[in-house]
Amino acid sequence: MQTKKEIANPKNYDGYKSFQYLDAGEDYKVYELSEEDTRVEKYEYPVSSEEEELATQILNEDHIVSMHEHTFVAPKDLSQFYEFRHQGRDWTGFEALSRSGLDVIFENFMDGTAMITSQAGWKWSDVIHDIGIRYSDIAHQDMVIKAERTEDLYRAKKEGKIAFVGALESCSMIENELDRLDVLHGLGIRTMGVVYSEANALGSGLREPNDSGLSVFGKQAVRRMNKLGITVDISHAGDKTSLDTIETSEKPVTINHAGARSLWDSKRMKPDEVIKACAARGGVIAIEAAPHSTITSNHPEHNIESFMEHFEYTANLVGIDHVAFGPDTLFGDHVKLHELLASRLSIKSAQKSDMVKVDYVKGLENPAECFPNIVRWLVKRGYSREDIRKVIGKNIFRVLEETWAK
Repeated sequence: MQTKKEIANPKNYDGYKSFQYLDAGEDYKVYELSEEDTRVEKYEYPVSSEEEELATQILNEDHIVSMHEHTFVAPKDLSQFYEFRHQGRDWTGFEALSRSGLDVIFENFMDGTAMITSQAGWKWSDVIHDIGIRYSDIAHQDMVIKAERTEDLYRAKKEGKIAFVGALESCSMIENELDRLDVLHGLGIRTMGVVYSEANALGSGLREPNDSGLSVFGKQAVRRMNKLGITVDISHAGDKTSLDTIETSEKPVTINHAGARSLWDSKRMKPDEVIKACAARGGVIAIEAAPHSTITSNHPEHNIESFMEHFEYTANLVGIDHVAFGPDTLFGDHVKLHELLASRLSIKSAQKSDMVKVDYVKGLENPAECFPNIVRWLVKRGYSREDIRKVIGKNIFRVLEETWAK
């Protein structure tokens, strides 16, 4: 029997570190980066030896998919963050990912903080730079593959690799240029949010006091994404914009990192009406774990129990076929990074003043830690193998098969 000390679903990792093909100090400025998956004490959700054996079997045999992550490694000294981002060169936590148990990751880059030419973020040239640099780094190693067709998702596990699905959280950078969606698809982007927290040309974000819904241009953009094979996401959209997007899209829409507002009354969570509408059109709702998001009154301190309470509530509301997980984690001090970026990324508008502050979300701190603990939790609660298979990957694959170009 495999012990906890052994790695479930290990990847064929050869020790590659980001940008090792360049000369440090000559081609780029060196920053001390955060530890990848050793920054805080590792936490393993407690299970019996038999449950651990089953969890390991699931990780080894089934497709494990995270619908929302940022796999970059933050600077250890976050006072250097803006200077670091201005350089436009993000490191990927390849080593930690090799022991994450993940087969497919929706990589959301850091485009809201791509601040090479503007501190406002979301600028076209900055986003293109951000995507290009990351994919250049990925092209120099062999563990992570760029997923552009559904066959890439399936072959990753067979080859002991991880498939990265290129994702952006907003369409803000396309401005009023519809053909920019074609360019992004050509570069490898396969899912996009219609809007981040602030309104853009497509519609209203969750921060706006008045949500006027999806604009005429927004409807055109959604239909273009349908035609291109870009999965449409509404995680950060306002409620009316979300409902309009679901109605406009000819294909299923996702909520790839959120929770249930009925459990935690925050704008960042989705109301039952939106969750049910998303599921009714074949979509999937993935539960997020970014600090101070999926909290509940039963578990006011954000942890895996509150996170999974949002999962169970959503599954009970719309059925097990429409839920998944998009933890929305990164490598570094996520809480302090949120504090640093609070005014720029509308984080304050998505949080509640009465929430219990945590230093990190125990058991869900980084992309390498989440899914072994999620699987352990599901096994511990007696979920069937088929239901576990659905929520850790199968439901997401179904939506991608319906929304991507064949």
